[in-house]
Amino acid sequence: MTATAASQSLKRRVRRRRSGRTVLFHASVLALCLVMLYPGAWLLLSSFRPTDQILGETGLIPDNTTLDNFRTVFEGIGGVSFWTFFMNSVYLGVGSVVGVCLSCSVTAYGFSRIVFPGQKIFFAIMIGTLLLPFHVVIIPQFIMFNEMGWTDSFIPLLIGKFLAADAFFVFLMVQFMRTVPKSLDESARLDGAGHLRIYWSIMLPLMRPVLATASIFAFIWSWNDFLAPLIYLRSPENYPLPLMLRQYADQTSTSDYGAQMAAAMLALVPVILFFVLFQRYIVEGVSTQGLRG
Repeated sequence: MTATAASQSLKRRVRRRRSGRTVLFHASVLALCLVMLYPGAWLLLSSFRPTDQILGETGLIPDNTTLDNFRTVFEGIGGVSFWTFFMNSVYLGVGSVVGVCLSCSVTAYGFSRIVFPGQKIFFAIMIGTLLLPFHVVIIPQFIMFNEMGWTDSFIPLLIGKFLAADAFFVFLMVQFMRTVPKSLDESARLDGAGHLRIYWSIMLPLMRPVLATASIFAFIWSWNDFLAPLIYLRSPENYPLPLMLRQYADQTSTSDYGAQMAAAMLALVPVILFFVLFQRYIVEGVSTQGLRG
């Protein structure tokens, strides 16, 4: 009986210790989550603050709320409506997703499934471009696009996406394709399928998780890009949302921070929706990755 009682007491102590660790772990995660979510909550609530209270107030809950910030945003800037800026960002974001998924998947198929002279050398050169800073090629690219008459248009911002210029996405898709058994290709060739049919009917359906990952990154990077549109676009009617947000903050005159918060909140909504729609494919890819090969 004594041994049994001692054993049960030990089990209770172990359970209490584990429960204490579990509570401490969840409390730490909750605290970290609150810290991470605080800027987003402050942005949301500040979009309803009057402009003169944004910089002076440090509290999270506003004393006064107003919808004037959103009215100002929807009125537009300089005769250009908010929806013009919004649709420009949509065109760039969707164009980037389509270009990256098509060009990078085709290039990745060539590197992973087709044997050709210099394959490893070209692949190494492509990976080496990841080490090249973007700032190094800004001036040569601008001169080239300016000579072609493509500045102040979306072409310089999208043409690289359709030419597989993003080595990161190519590398990501190559690594994914290498996990797909080549026996599928061999079976398709026995049925008379060529590379185009194998790529379209076999590889693309299997690549949904990695294509969703590439789509999310390409869309968010394009949606938040400020430097490239600032370099190539001159007409306000061609500006995307990041350039529109900059117009509300002017160090030489009055800055409308309230409208800037409201516009930033509206610009954040499509990114969240895009991520929510495609995140299940990422989870699917992670959960099934170990089943391939």
